Amino acid sequence: MFVLELTYTAPLDRVDAALQDHVAWLEQAYAAGHFIASGRKNPRDGGIIIAAGSDRATVEQLTADDPFVRAGVCAYRITEFTATKTAPALAEYREQLPS
Repeated sequence: MFVLELTYTAPLDRVDAALQDHVAWLEQAYAAGHFIASGRKNPRDGGIIIAAGSDRATVEQLTADDPFVRAGVCAYRITEFTATKTAPALAEYREQLPS
């Protein structure tokens, strides 16, 4: 599983200009089963996405395809972790530690 932290690298007016395309990209990634949660950070200096069911190369390609990245308005920090515990509603995303 991955935590994708977006940090805006441009003023909010430039972020907002790419927002509609970013939301469409998010919707495609949700439909493909890559993402399970996302939202803005507070204060609004970026966002967070929780990605599951993908390998690191796939996640790196997804983030490179984000319209925010293509517009040069954000940078990603990708943190991979093993989700060994989850809320009951997220049980399908539980992972096993490597042997």
